[in-house]
This record gives sequence, structure tokens and C-alpha cells, in this order.
Amino acid sequence: MIRLILLAAMIWSPVVLAAGDLGFITSQNAGVVSVIDLGAGRVLAETPVGGGPAAVTYDPATRRAYVIAAETGVLTVLDESGRPLAVARLGEGAFGIAPTGNGGLFVTDWYGGRLMRLDAALHPVWDSATGAAPAGVAVSADGALVATADRDDDQVSIFDTVTGLRLRQVKTAGAHPFAVLFHDGRLWTADVQGNTLSVIDPLAGRLIGQVPTGSHPYGVAFAGGRGFVTNQYAGTVTVFDPDTLAVIDTVTVGDYPEGIAALPDGSGVVLAAWESDVVQIIDARTLSIRAEIAVPAGPRAFGLFTGRQVPP
Repeated sequence: MIRLILLAAMIWSPVVLAAGDLGFITSQNAGVVSVIDLGAGRVLAETPVGGGPAAVTYDPATRRAYVIAAETGVLTVLDESGRPLAVARLGEGAFGIAPTGNGGLFVTDWYGGRLMRLDAALHPVWDSATGAAPAGVAVSADGALVATADRDDDQVSIFDTVTGLRLRQVKTAGAHPFAVLFHDGRLWTADVQGNTLSVIDPLAGRLIGQVPTGSHPYGVAFAGGRGFVTNQYAGTVTVFDPDTLAVIDTVTVGDYPEGIAALPDGSGVVLAAWESDVVQIIDARTLSIRAEIAVPAGPRAFGLFTGRQVPP
């Protein structure tokens, strides 16, 4: 049973925010979530979150960030200033997270091999079986499909978002898919032990291509008409053409890059380098690092952690 705990009584010093692009960076080793002004390249707030915060998503529909602690499966809800609003105990296997588009959430259960849909009040809507060890989760642009990267079965599972019915299971090109993302009508997975990015037709339910990457690809994002993949062991980002699947370039970044997400305006991507304790912003056109921001130890930021903040 999911137990929701409201934190209305917590004392918090609010951060005054102007309209701009925000990033919510989980630092698993330090037990901190940093709120970053991506335009100014500075940390606005640092919020302690116990249990090793790792997965994170921002939902513009609720103007909330949602963080899952890898060690406990506790979900923490933050407002745009980083103020904790509530926690929900989802179970120790809770890991990947993505917004439903109407205020709810999809959450993978790593140990149980399940995908949960929660409503805006964080109450269960449905719960469906996935493959073994589901990691990342992603929702299609039209909101009709949700997919999980089933790491230990080397596959993705694709579900109907309304009913939770599993529609398709598709083997990936490489072993151990971890991150998964819909883009331009296709489904993309970073196959962490296959050194490949898989390209899947989610409607036909078949593998249609692959992109060679560096060692241990972890996350994928798209910006400026290009694709970007973080390579953990190589300390690089593979840049490729989403149409031809040809590799364009390789960018050297901080040590052990993990989470990556596009800037809201599509002009670049933001990544978290776990062993360098930095967040870096890559320009999508020039492929240069245009900003580097120090954060607490062990940044992971697994999920869609960026968004545009608009004051009420």
C-alpha cells in the first residue's frame, strides 16, 4: 500500500524565482536535490532528500518535481523552489518515473517487475507486469503509450496508458536497456551493456535501427535536430543524426555522465557527471560546453529533469 505523507508543517525559506529554465538534479551520494537556474548557470536551492535520490522528473502540469530515493523507494514531491510538499512510500523497488501528462505519474518497480500508474493524488490507478528489472519509463507525445526499459530481459514493454494493457514486447539491439525515450514517433533505448542505442517502431513493435555509442550508454536526449547519448565509462557524449542514425561527433564531458535532458528551448542538453560532481550544458549547434555548474556529490538525474518555470 502506498502511504502519502503531507509536509505542510515543514519550515522552508522560499526562493524567489523569475521566469526561466529550471533543472532538478539528484545527487545520490550527498542525498541532495539541487534546483538550478539553467539560463544563469547557478544553483538556486539545495534540498536534503534521504535514501539516495536518483530518479527525477519535472511535470509542468503540476509545476512539481518528483524524486525517487534508490535505496528506499520513497517518492518526494518538491515545488519549483525545492520546498518538499509530500512524500509517498512506494516500496523499495520503485525507480524510474515519468509524468502522465494530467498530474499523475508512471513509476517502475525494479524488484517486482511492474509498472504503476498513479493519479494526481498519488493513488494507484493500475499496476501491470513488465519484463525483469524495469528501469526507465517514457510516455509518447500523444499520451497514448507508455514504455519501460526491461533491463534484465533485454527488451522494452509497451503499454496502453489508460488501461495498463501490455501491447508489445520488443527485443533491443544491445544488452540491458536502461533509459528509454519517445521522440519523433520512435522509441529509443540506451543499451548500457551493448554499447548501442536501439531504435524501435512502437506501433509495429519491431526494432528498426541502432546507433553505435561509447562504453556503457546510459541516457538519451534530443535537441537542435540532433540526438545525444551519455557514455558512462567513456566520459563522453555520442552525438548522432536521428534521421540517418549516423554518428556526428563525440564530445568529452565530465567523468561518468549519466542523466541527460534537453533544454526547454531545444538549444542544448544538460547532463549530470556523477564522478566529477558537475552539471554541464552542451550547445546543440556548436557541441561546445557552454556552462558547468558544481553540485553535491554523485549527481545522477535519471529522467526528464528540466522544464520552464513560469511565475503564477
